[in-house]
Amino acid sequence: MQNVFIINFNLLYEILDEIKENLSYKIIKFENEEDFKKATDLDLINCLVISKTSQKVLLNNNITYKNILDFNNFPLPLKKLLELINIKLIKLRFNHQSKITIKEYELNLNSKVLSKDNLNLKLTEKEIEIILYLNNTKIKHDVVDLQKNIWGYSINTETHTVETHIYRLRKKFFNSFKDKNFITTEKNGYQIK
Repeated sequence: MQNVFIINFNLLYEILDEIKENLSYKIIKFENEEDFKKATDLDLINCLVISKTSQKVLLNNNITYKNILDFNNFPLPLKKLLELINIKLIKLRFNHQSKITIKEYELNLNSKVLSKDNLNLKLTEKEIEIILYLNNTKIKHDVVDLQKNIWGYSINTETHTVETHIYRLRKKFFNSFKDKNFITTEKNGYQIK
């Protein structure tokens, strides 16, 4: 979930807090810039900052212009404000998804392309799901786990879907990157390590 940090803007926070059940993001209030600067556990990559403060003060706290929603056009209707916040968050999410590093590869979720050393491999949605799932944890995933969590199959389903997809995906990696070890196959399951 994305975060919207509201700094030194209590009225706006109170308004958004009233309708927070309808928001697709989390709102976090800071009384002032110093409190914001002291917070060390914040995800500042995919967040939006709304403040009455000068942008220069915020930029010194690892925030870029793309993370700031500028409010020079007050007053504006709540519907328009929510629209501006949502558009800004969508742009941030799009930019964030355009570059995910997995091992020495770069995965662009928007274009569904995996790249390394100027070589590109076009992936299907299911292949991306498999890669992200295997990369998300550092444990081995067996066929039953993948059937359940990627395909939604019940445990007793007899199918070779997982093995077929993994085989094809490994073959694509070898053909494109000469990499036989992107997805490792062991007795207990599959893994990206």
